Amino acid sequence: MKRILSYFILFLVFASWPLKAQENTFKVIPLGVKGGLDESNLSAYLLAPTASKNYICLDAGTVYAGIAKAISNGVFSKSPEYILKNNIKAYLISHAHLDHVSGLIINAPADSPKDIYSSQYVINVFKNNYFTWQSWANFANEGEKPQLNTYHYKVLETQKEVALKNTELYIRPFTLSHSNPYKSLAFLIRFRNSYILYLGDTGSDKIEKSDKLDRLWKAVSPLIKTKQLKAIFIEVSFPNSQSNTKLFGHLKPSLFYDEINALAKYTGIQALNNFPIIITHRKPHKNNEAIIKEELLENNKLKLNLIFPKQGELLKF
Repeated sequence: MKRILSYFILFLVFASWPLKAQENTFKVIPLGVKGGLDESNLSAYLLAPTASKNYICLDAGTVYAGIAKAISNGVFSKSPEYILKNNIKAYLISHAHLDHVSGLIINAPADSPKDIYSSQYVINVFKNNYFTWQSWANFANEGEKPQLNTYHYKVLETQKEVALKNTELYIRPFTLSHSNPYKSLAFLIRFRNSYILYLGDTGSDKIEKSDKLDRLWKAVSPLIKTKQLKAIFIEVSFPNSQSNTKLFGHLKPSLFYDEINALAKYTGIQALNNFPIIITHRKPHKNNEAIIKEELLENNKLKLNLIFPKQGELLKF
């Protein structure tokens, strides 16, 4: 009887161990969380497997100031220059608006060689507008000469998974509509059998007259049902008072819930109960950030785990 009891206890220990091991697959450090005004806190998120120091930077509106904030919060112990050069292994840029790339550009003189992954359209903007000798300097491997070769452009193909050099991660890009016909990207990031989904700026399918989000929801819904998708990062830029004609390719709480309800049609409502959704890109005009948060929480009928990230504060999923 004692032997049977011992085996049963061991079974419980080993049965629970994989679940605990999977609880924190990813760590995310927000370097910037806002959608405008404050140049020291614009869209950028470092992501790595929990046991790794090899980070990717998802968008790069703020970099150095965000690293400094993370250091002050005890997330990093090295200097901002060290983290920039040694721990950020690649940039994944959803689109080329300045609030998503200015930190990368301004810190280029102090950075180490690494890759910039994005669509051909975004890379053309870097080549023709940002990394030119008229506007800054050409820190990349293509475009105007002389080419300083700090950065190497990597063109992504929609829905084709690629390995990210010098990391343990893989990404699969999806196209978003950001004030049609302007396009943005979403990145489905994989480590082993676990995933994070990061969306750049996006409008709703209804307003954009698009099916881009519907295609994305259909693609990721099986991963939610199997609990392989650990979290979704998605923007909500304006409060509900913002006119639909002045969203400029962004979401507000009512449209956010339209899209999450569309996702629920593929996953089932129960699969989204307590599912982590990180709200990004709130524009801080007047009291908009607080209003957006209140409107989202008041209408959370699906009981999502809504997370409002703070600059420099570690998140784990």
